[in-house]
Amino acid sequence: MDDTSIIKILLVDDNENNLLSMRVVLEKDQYAFSSATSGREALRILLKEDDFSLILLDVKMPMMDGYETAELIYQRDKLRHIPIIFITAHDYEEAAIFKGYKAGAVDFVRKPFNPEILRSKVAVFTELYQKNRLLKQQEEKLQLINNDLIQLNQELEQRVLERTIALENLNHELKALNLSKDKFLSVISHDLRNPLTSLLASSENLKRDADKLKPEQIKLLSGIINRTSNKILSQLNELVEWAKNQREKTSFQPVKLHLPHGINESLDLLRETANQKEISLENEVDEDIYIMADALMFRSVLQNLVTNAIKYTPHGGGAVKVSACISGDMVEICIRDNGVGMAESTKAMLFGNSSQTSILGTNMEKGSGLGLLLVKDFITAHGGAINVDTEVDKGTCFRFTLPHFTEQPEL
Repeated sequence: MDDTSIIKILLVDDNENNLLSMRVVLEKDQYAFSSATSGREALRILLKEDDFSLILLDVKMPMMDGYETAELIYQRDKLRHIPIIFITAHDYEEAAIFKGYKAGAVDFVRKPFNPEILRSKVAVFTELYQKNRLLKQQEEKLQLINNDLIQLNQELEQRVLERTIALENLNHELKALNLSKDKFLSVISHDLRNPLTSLLASSENLKRDADKLKPEQIKLLSGIINRTSNKILSQLNELVEWAKNQREKTSFQPVKLHLPHGINESLDLLRETANQKEISLENEVDEDIYIMADALMFRSVLQNLVTNAIKYTPHGGGAVKVSACISGDMVEICIRDNGVGMAESTKAMLFGNSSQTSILGTNMEKGSGLGLLLVKDFITAHGGAINVDTEVDKGTCFRFTLPHFTEQPEL
């Protein structure tokens, strides 16, 4: 029999003979006994051992009777579950019984006790105690299982949450990659379309009029073709590198740029297109102005705005002028034309949220090139802003700001 199945009974009586009698009556049921001859001795035993299945407690004892002993026993939480049977030599008066039950008794046995009755009552209460103990153990096991299930459920919820967050992050990354793809295609469309148009026009002239052209004219056209081809190749290499940086999320790389030089590079690529409409491109920016900007983004913004200025300026409509002024820690760049301008409704449409709207004149088109959304995106990435001054049939001026580069004083 293991320790957990042993039924321990505490016998408390000031008479040794009574203790011996109870042992003799109950011993054949193989209980384990502890004995005390007073209430104080019983309390000392219970301080060391609290795993008794039953207490047989004499009511009439000197110094501390059974009622007082029972009350002190049940003051300890660990002992409240142990049933107490009072052993009494008095008649079963209602007052005594009430006092006994109030003190915590579960039953009474009268002296001299009937062995069969004593064994029967002890068997009932010890069995009840054992079942209650087993029930408590089962409850504890169920509680452990429930705790494990709660923890498992929390872990599953955490995993689901982590997986959901991971999927959301992946979705955001896919959207960002898709936007980067759209930007890349838009940049290619605007940065290469006009140089290619100039290249095609020059090569067409050379092919069509080769027999009529003078050597210096052939040299001029071939020079345009050569320079434009080299610039297209250079831009294409830059665009490939930019696309790679987009994937690596390092696309925004501001550097010190000489503003007049950067403008000249872009205007040179668009000059042939402007010449075909007898429009001049003029750079009016002071030589000593520098900006901090991503070179590719700046060129895309500039070429987009200048291209549309050329497009919506009538044939022989004068000049498209690029100017700049320093305003605090920013540089405001203005691209002005004498074109068709735009109505207030068109201007409002340009600064809406449509990703399909391009920077165009009064004849709005959809889905063509970089568009104002991408221009605003590039400018905003630099901490700048863009706005437009326009009037129908009098022209348009797009103004945008970029950080001004100034040399930091040495400490």
